[in-house]
Amino acid sequence: MIDTIKEHIAKVEAFSAETKEAVETFRIAYLGKKGILNQLFAEFKNVPNEQKKEFGQTINQLKSAATDKVAQLTASLENPLEESGKYGDLTRPGNPVALGARHPISIVKKQIIDIFSRIGFNVSEGPEIEDDWHNFTALNLPEYHPARDMQDTFFVQTDPDILLRTHTSSVQVRYMENNQPPIRTISPGRVYRNEAISARSHCFFHQVEGLYVDKDVSFADLKQTLQYFTKEMFGKSKIRLRPSYFPFTEPSAEVDVYWGLETETDYKMTKGTGWLEIMGCGMVDPNVLTNCGIDAEQYSGFAFGMGIDRIALLLYQIGDIRLLSENDLRFLEQFKGVL
Repeated sequence: MIDTIKEHIAKVEAFSAETKEAVETFRIAYLGKKGILNQLFAEFKNVPNEQKKEFGQTINQLKSAATDKVAQLTASLENPLEESGKYGDLTRPGNPVALGARHPISIVKKQIIDIFSRIGFNVSEGPEIEDDWHNFTALNLPEYHPARDMQDTFFVQTDPDILLRTHTSSVQVRYMENNQPPIRTISPGRVYRNEAISARSHCFFHQVEGLYVDKDVSFADLKQTLQYFTKEMFGKSKIRLRPSYFPFTEPSAEVDVYWGLETETDYKMTKGTGWLEIMGCGMVDPNVLTNCGIDAEQYSGFAFGMGIDRIALLLYQIGDIRLLSENDLRFLEQFKGVL
């Protein structure tokens, strides 16, 4: 009799079903009022005393196996993914993966790099935490120079000689210290200034500065380079250069591009003049070349710098610079498909 029960246990463990009806038939066969288990329990009185203990334990094993099998099959039929495996039906199409979008800062930076790379400029990078020499002194801004007040600086309190760079001109200094002319490089990167945050200004932003140093470099070379850039970047080739002042260039100029007055937005952007300021530039001051170990008698050069954020605001008609750093998906998803 015990061997018969063990055979039933083996059958129960091997049983499988594809439908709930088959499971119900199995349950009735073993656990129903007239099922196999009740019939076996009825035979208990006829079992010799020395076998009663083993007989009872074996019946209980059969009951537990049948109960567990019914629960397992019922659950698997109600949740078919669990039966087919941990990952479900592998033949089904996968869930769509949401594609990200390039940030407008990255888009504009890439465009600027591509434009200048076509005329031989490479890309140089440097640290965002700088020392006083590379950020100020080497750029013709000695200690107590009044032009330092033009830039509100974040200094590291533990060391007054260490600061967050206020421009990527510091990268140009490092590049000139480690490379001899001819030099043709652009330096994109993030810079920091202690300014109030508003719709038009932020305490950090992004710049691209360019540097060209060689023999017989003239202001005419600078103008032609900038005219090429504005034509490629904005589709506009009419520019003007207004005299200005920067400590590290002499002469210095502000660069305006003629944006036009075709729409109401053009009037607002250019304040009705049609001209839009896009960058500063000038011939590298001989003192800067000397500070960087370059013979200012033999070499000359020009430099220029522009704000990536400002150009992004212009190109995409963004009214608030803070949107560029708030990580709002509603804003960022507008740039899907822009390479």
